[in-house]
Amino acid sequence: MNLKKIDFPLTVCKLDAMDKVDTKSDFFFFAKTDEELSLVCKTEDTPSQTTAREDGWRAFRIEGTLDFSLIGILSKLSTILAENKIGIFAVSTYNTDYILIKEENFAKAIAILQENGYTVK
Repeated sequence: MNLKKIDFPLTVCKLDAMDKVDTKSDFFFFAKTDEELSLVCKTEDTPSQTTAREDGWRAFRIEGTLDFSLIGILSKLSTILAENKIGIFAVSTYNTDYILIKEENFAKAIAILQENGYTVK
């Protein structure tokens, strides 16, 4: 399976209002539930006013479009990383999954995944 590195730093944050999200940005994930508003975005695009913020994330995505009938792809990746004491923050789109890893563990995570048969570009 092929993984593609995302070549910019990311921030995970909470907001108190949706109007703070720059929807013209070329990369972001936004989630709204009955409990919170969450945003994952390029660190440079993070709104100045957040209620909580954590910088220092990097990411890769699973290449290609994943059919909804496929089972266990994210589970296998997260298990390999968990067995090596690397935590993740996962987000999904209609097409694929994105795995965020703290910057200090990113190179180690990539090496471990390559040792386990994944191709990382």
